Amino acid sequence: MGVDIELRIKNQELSMKKWLMGILLFGVTLFWVHPLRAQVDSAQKSSLRIGIFAPLYLDSVFSNNTFRYKQSMPRFIVPAVDFIRGTQLALDSLQAGSDYIQAAIYDSKSYTQPLSSLIQQGKLDSLNLIIGSVKDADFQQLAAFAQQKNIPFISATYPNDAGVTRNPNLVIVNSTLRSHCEAIYSYLLQKHGTEKIYLCRQPGSQEDMVASFFKKINEQEGKALLPIETIQFSNNLNAAFLKTKLDSNQNSVLIGGSLDETFATNLAKACFELKKSYPITLIGMPTWDGFTALSRKGEMTDMPIYYTTPYFNSKTDDFSKWINETYKKKYKTLPGDMVFKGFEAVYLFARILGKFHDGFLDNINDKSFRVITDYSFRPVLINKESSAPDYFENKHLYIIRLLNGTASKAW
Repeated sequence: MGVDIELRIKNQELSMKKWLMGILLFGVTLFWVHPLRAQVDSAQKSSLRIGIFAPLYLDSVFSNNTFRYKQSMPRFIVPAVDFIRGTQLALDSLQAGSDYIQAAIYDSKSYTQPLSSLIQQGKLDSLNLIIGSVKDADFQQLAAFAQQKNIPFISATYPNDAGVTRNPNLVIVNSTLRSHCEAIYSYLLQKHGTEKIYLCRQPGSQEDMVASFFKKINEQEGKALLPIETIQFSNNLNAAFLKTKLDSNQNSVLIGGSLDETFATNLAKACFELKKSYPITLIGMPTWDGFTALSRKGEMTDMPIYYTTPYFNSKTDDFSKWINETYKKKYKTLPGDMVFKGFEAVYLFARILGKFHDGFLDNINDKSFRVITDYSFRPVLINKESSAPDYFENKHLYIIRLLNGTASKAW
């Protein structure tokens, strides 16, 4: 074995009884693993320390060392638990590597030792890399700490910059809404540049944001490059109203400019009613990926719906097959998407860190250790006159076609 992996739950003063209760009752895989002795002299190697953060709420789900939820795992911690299970599968697989790694898992929602306390006490100062499935205040605290201590922070799942600027140590894997709009626009230019394009929206602040992104992208040179017309819906989102806006003699591309599930469902149903007489290409926002009515088989038959995503996993690659097999054997069920994201975040970035050490950010696009998804991290300069990037963001987005309940890569 060439790697020494030590999972240490530093911010939880949990008794062994509490850990065992958690493992027995709902299978959280956070447990102590004794360091593996490397066959090489680890003292001669540089120790790489990785901190992994997720909102596990362990202080909330336990009361006096007793698990409070008798029937099943509470839904609000499922994404974090899945993410951590994925990171641990990655750490297990890295045992065959050649780097000396110490990985510590932290509950970002701990009451006993919150992030602010860990930071103030200097308990994170020795980290070489931070990987987090966190958002909001946790995201901002880790980003500020990473900037202060010059430690790369991989934000693995939060599709937002939370207003963070001037922080070249921040890496956003789950692309922001602005980048999704840029990807849709690029797709329109290359595939539908001569067709009628409509931005379909309803009143709302998020819808205003989407509309402003498309306007800014489309008018970079001072005038509109594509003739994008806006269709405003309020209480009139139905096939009858939409029909008045379309031309049956040419294809119409409709951008669903809302993250709202009800809006997406109603727009898709209106398009479905008109599809025999009106050729329509419907492109939605990244949130449309998880909307039940759009992916349910038997509804909107033979009408494709497109949307963008930074993650695409056909589950046919060797890594995914191994994760599926190992996870099913261990937990008697198939892994959710967050398991794959946790695995990929740790395996990919730990390997890059091991290869490049201090040159990690300069080589973050190295393809040697590609796992499941293609990434392209680019510097983002919100102020174009800035001398340093505000952060790095994954700009590689897939266009997915959802047809008859099956998702496939379209572009």
